[in-house]
Amino acid sequence: MADQSVTRPIFEGVGTPGEIIFYVLATASIATFGYGVWRRVSKYRRGRPAGRGKTIREALFGHPFAGVRERGDRGSAGVVASNASVARGSPMVGLAHFGVFWGFIVLFMGTVILTIDYDVVRLAGKAFTGHDIRFFHGWFYLIYSVVLDTVALAAVLGLGYLIVRRWLLKPSRLDYTRAAEPDGGSDRSQFVRGDWLFAGGLGLILLTGLLEEGARIRAADFPSFEVWSPVGWVIGRFYEVIGISASASYTLHTVLWWVHALLALAFVAYLPYSKAMHMLADGVDVLAHDRTATLALPESAPDTGHAGYTTIEDFTWKELLDLDACTKCGRCHEVCPARTAGAPLSPRDLILDLRQWVDESSGGIAVLDREKRSVEPGADAAIAGDVIKSRTLWSCTTCMACVQTCPVGIEHVPTIVQLRRTLVEDGDMDNSLQQALQNLAGQGNSFGKSARMRSKWTKKLDTKITDARKEPVKYLWFVGDYAAYDDRLADNSRLLARLLTEAGVDFGILYEAEWNSGNDVRRVGEEGLFEQLAEHNIEALQQAQFEEIFTTDPHSLNALRNEYPKLGAKYTVWHYTELLAHLVETGTLPVQQLGLRVTYHDPCYLARYNGVTEAPRRILSALGCELVEMPRNRTNTFCCGAGGGRIWMDDSFLSERPSENRIKEAATLDVSHFVVSCPKDMTMYSDAVKTTGHADSLTVLDITQLVAMAAIPPENEPLEAGVSG
Repeated sequence: MADQSVTRPIFEGVGTPGEIIFYVLATASIATFGYGVWRRVSKYRRGRPAGRGKTIREALFGHPFAGVRERGDRGSAGVVASNASVARGSPMVGLAHFGVFWGFIVLFMGTVILTIDYDVVRLAGKAFTGHDIRFFHGWFYLIYSVVLDTVALAAVLGLGYLIVRRWLLKPSRLDYTRAAEPDGGSDRSQFVRGDWLFAGGLGLILLTGLLEEGARIRAADFPSFEVWSPVGWVIGRFYEVIGISASASYTLHTVLWWVHALLALAFVAYLPYSKAMHMLADGVDVLAHDRTATLALPESAPDTGHAGYTTIEDFTWKELLDLDACTKCGRCHEVCPARTAGAPLSPRDLILDLRQWVDESSGGIAVLDREKRSVEPGADAAIAGDVIKSRTLWSCTTCMACVQTCPVGIEHVPTIVQLRRTLVEDGDMDNSLQQALQNLAGQGNSFGKSARMRSKWTKKLDTKITDARKEPVKYLWFVGDYAAYDDRLADNSRLLARLLTEAGVDFGILYEAEWNSGNDVRRVGEEGLFEQLAEHNIEALQQAQFEEIFTTDPHSLNALRNEYPKLGAKYTVWHYTELLAHLVETGTLPVQQLGLRVTYHDPCYLARYNGVTEAPRRILSALGCELVEMPRNRTNTFCCGAGGGRIWMDDSFLSERPSENRIKEAATLDVSHFVVSCPKDMTMYSDAVKTTGHADSLTVLDITQLVAMAAIPPENEPLEAGVSG
């Protein structure tokens, strides 16, 4: 259909003076928008390289794309286009946001197409041929109309659902109540007003556009081809039904055209100064997202003369972009174990506090998207200690739940650790943490015991474990501090050694040459001590003879798998449950059916950090256990509260320890055993089951103990599992 009458006029009813006014306002709107974006980008450019490209452009269009595809991570164009990260855990929210997201993009593209046709092609045609040359007619116009009407309707419905959800359903995650009030109190009512202005303004733009289209179709007396504008056609018929004449519709169209145009131009100008900035920042942040920056933490800012962050220039451009990308959706706030336990940490609040400080330090650009405080941090305020309180930073367990759940790719944990490094340099820490760090520096373990006592647990074994420094072995067992030094866990270590020996596994240990892996030391912020521990262990590993490593401790697993390769020490590293699962499933370690009803807790550093979720479940299945899943399981697990060095710190200020929260959750499942696969979990939950009063009904077991209960040794007598309540 090439009929040039199948189209619509662009400035119908506006007139030449109106066109001039529109173009003047449009120029002012675009200039205001451009200045705001320039201010934002100038702020990001103050940041350091982010380890994924020296510049934003390099990060988005250079090598990291191949990396994120290889990791199967969220940082891909497909995730941005599908809104998959928004839909994760909230399918309806994802679907609604998908409609708004693509509605905005397609409608914007429609405006660009119209501008090209009217302001470029038409004028060029007049200049070179003396005639109007247009492509906005015929089949092109019909397809254009149906596509834009469809996405506009999807955007209206999606935005409507999000508005109803936020202000009528009121999910708790959207409550802006802080985890802890700053000195003098605060007021976040401007956040709410900003939300209303953003959602309401976008909604009015969409609705006035559709209402204006309906008035235009009614004024033209329903040209047959306008059925290709289905929403506008229905609205036009509605006008007809309620008695609005064609001439009145013409006037209504002109009024609505101006209202729509002014709203759209105002929105464009307002965008970089408001919450709407996330519409520009989020796609970039998701594309640049790299969860491996949490698995293997970045180094401190080089050549600054200090550890951690003390100025805006210490932040990377990605971290500064993270601050503007936050939509205040509250997902990180909701899942944070520290916040749940009553600690003064909310990942959302931390990001918003940093954003406001950076914004004010950069001259201020946000209009409503800011918090009012009675006491503002001064110009000389320390980021770590004043802007973000020390207790807030020390509350983090580095469980990575915030990073995992964030739909826009914000990386909270590396930023928190960088600020912790400043606190460590200043000596601002708990006495108990300071003592643990001193023990680690002096003895290589947090218990402060002699290195020669590391292998004391092996003394009661019938067979001496091979010293991998002296004899070659297939597997090197990196035992970890708690499994080696904690007397309550020594039985589990011996059980595992006996199981492996019965199965004929060729393994050995490093004895006193093994030191703490340094995983939690690094997350505390003690970078120098981490390097000391890692260098010692790497030297010991180089002197040993082995093919692969397995470890009892998920924290050690993370260091060996993800941190040490950056130091030139790359090995194949397994968690002990992966090895046990292989032995049980192949029949190398024969087992009998236990028939127990159990639940299983996924350790953060095993499941969320390293993706090991199925091996423990395969073991439980092979043992004939009925597994009742915890409500929060696999990579959506809930932290025990020990990570990030928290196990070395005072937790008496918490209203409820995360481990206690978890045990209460398990107590509702009607199970007899709470199964763990981490020595720290064994310690935390053995205490929690007593403090919550569930010791008589719920037994905490390491999965090794279950395997030992089911194991069938050559003499057909089960191994003694050493089970206690």
